[in-house]
Amino acid sequence: MVIVLKFVQPLPYMKVDCNFVFQVFNSKTAELLSHHQVEIKQEFPKEGWVEQDPKEILQSVYECIEKTCEKLGQLNIDISNIKAIGVSNQRETTVVWDKLTGEPLYNAVVWLDLRTQSTVEILSKRIPGNNNFVKSKTGLPLSTYFSALKLRWLLDNVRKVQKAVEENRALFGTIDSWLIWSLTGGVNGGVHCTDVTNASRTMLFNIHSLDWDKELCEFFGIPMEILPNVRSSSEIYGLMKISHSLKAGALEGVPISGCLGDQSAALVGQMCFKDGQAKNTYGTGCFLLCNTGRKCVFSEHGLLTTVAYKLGRDKPVYYALEGSVAIAGAVIRWLRDNLGIIKTSEEIEKLAKEVGTSYGCYFVPAFSGLYAPYWEPSARGIICGLTQFTNKCHIAFAALEAVCFQTREILEAMNRDCGIPLRHLQVDGGMTNNKILMQLQADILYIPVVKPSMPETTALGAAMAAGAADGVAVWSLDPEDLSAVTVERFEPQINAEESEIRYSTWKKAVMKSMGWVTTHTPEIGETSIFCSLPFGFFIVSSMVMLIGARYISGIL
Repeated sequence: MVIVLKFVQPLPYMKVDCNFVFQVFNSKTAELLSHHQVEIKQEFPKEGWVEQDPKEILQSVYECIEKTCEKLGQLNIDISNIKAIGVSNQRETTVVWDKLTGEPLYNAVVWLDLRTQSTVEILSKRIPGNNNFVKSKTGLPLSTYFSALKLRWLLDNVRKVQKAVEENRALFGTIDSWLIWSLTGGVNGGVHCTDVTNASRTMLFNIHSLDWDKELCEFFGIPMEILPNVRSSSEIYGLMKISHSLKAGALEGVPISGCLGDQSAALVGQMCFKDGQAKNTYGTGCFLLCNTGRKCVFSEHGLLTTVAYKLGRDKPVYYALEGSVAIAGAVIRWLRDNLGIIKTSEEIEKLAKEVGTSYGCYFVPAFSGLYAPYWEPSARGIICGLTQFTNKCHIAFAALEAVCFQTREILEAMNRDCGIPLRHLQVDGGMTNNKILMQLQADILYIPVVKPSMPETTALGAAMAAGAADGVAVWSLDPEDLSAVTVERFEPQINAEESEIRYSTWKKAVMKSMGWVTTHTPEIGETSIFCSLPFGFFIVSSMVMLIGARYISGIL
């Protein structure tokens, strides 16, 4: 058996923002045997800031391990049969901790966080227009999305982090690094490492040499000594050392041998091992990855070039093109929590089914700006095309369409970059349970949408990597050994002309969403009448005239 520690992105069909899931797979049949899930809070200290408590994340892992092992015992499954542990995690989310005490030095700064926008604008001016060495080395555009900017903010603004770096006590990592270090001993010999897929999302990693890049670290002002060692996605990183607070002692000594960023894990779990195979994961955001094989394909249409996987220390690295949509399932949660249109996330399917159309209403959920293919941070969400006839059912339908339209934009960019249009789209993630959404996606793409019967493809991919590692070898990744997965297939049910009309109208709405935010947006409480110079001058001059008049009248 292989177990997976899966730190998932906020899912639209959960009552909370984030979850840690502990899952146990049968390595022979890829069957999910047992799992346990713990809710994790997100914190929003300021507008655009998103944080999580690293200690809560770690504690949730311990709780998940205990509860899952208890469930296995109830099923009469011997947990001594667990042969390996895999980790799948949010990418880009940034943690800095003290290697002597094991204490985080600040909350984890989450991938969606926007606090570094001004830093992005400053650094953009330092990149030569004819030599974008950042993108050529990393495959990434300069964006708040990636870890380097979050780490730069911590170094600039958190005294605890600054002091720990000065005293050589600081360690940096994404969530995978924090967990592996903690679970392999922490302050007592914990392994400080990451894998190539997570490293490729920091903007400090050269995706060609597969090493941390000195020039990039100097550009962002990041000390290289705080960075984790970079390993493949499938090898033994270290052995599990059980915390004194953990009762599941049977996991002591079990190797942690698989590590993949969540989207790469889903690509592996969907068995997209050939050039041109692609999958789309529907979570809080949408993430469409296309395997480009052993060559880097640099996008000319707003996509990211990233490391897909490296399944073994001596195995070749594979690359992918990726299109990232910031807001997909999160728009459903917004309708529930902010507008109260629905009471539960599942209700949106019922509302959308009642009308079967948006009736000309279009929703652009650019709550955090637009990601691929625009990379436009000034955009903000809009709902347009409203009439007196529009009701909450039409808005619900438009929200689902928005997810599908954004996916089509990414897919078209990917088709242009790869030169070979996809014949079908493989999908996974919590939102794929919504049949209305899946049918809409097939209609808007005008190609079939294929959903596997195994919904946990992200966890499955991490389990496959862990089980296939040298020294574990309980899971074969040879194509002839991989069993076929049963699928549900959604075929387009509208004509191509109607699909094009709806899509072109959506594009018009997207253009209207751009340019809403200027470089400096005053925080709540910061706005002042004196921010407007003409109005401020008017007020000041009026006050002077009033005081002068009273003074003169007093003399008279």
